[in-house]
Amino acid sequence: MFTTYIVVTLLATVLTLYAASNDFRRVPWVMENMDKMDIPRSWLLPLGGLKAAGAVGLVVGFAIPAIGILAAIGLILFFLGAIGFSLRARWYSHIPIPSVWLMLAAASLVLRLHTE
Repeated sequence: MFTTYIVVTLLATVLTLYAASNDFRRVPWVMENMDKMDIPRSWLLPLGGLKAAGAVGLVVGFAIPAIGILAAIGLILFFLGAIGFSLRARWYSHIPIPSVWLMLAAASLVLRLHTE
């Protein structure tokens, strides 16, 4: 079970850091998505910072379990918010994208709790 936790958490970390880096680099498709969901572009760097902090927290959670648990909860809330913004924009085909990150964060949390 612990090996599965490590693998899932590392995958969640890598993908979340990738998402954060896209925010920091302001890649065109991210900008288009923000416009489509009517999210102010000024939110882009803070959102990227939250993703990066969550990813780092997941890794710190290997040594300090409470940090990993809190980071996973934070990422779950973050990606629930992303799904909420997709719903608000009636952009239903976008929902599977943040759902992948949501499921990875949730899996990391559940696995962390079961390895204690």
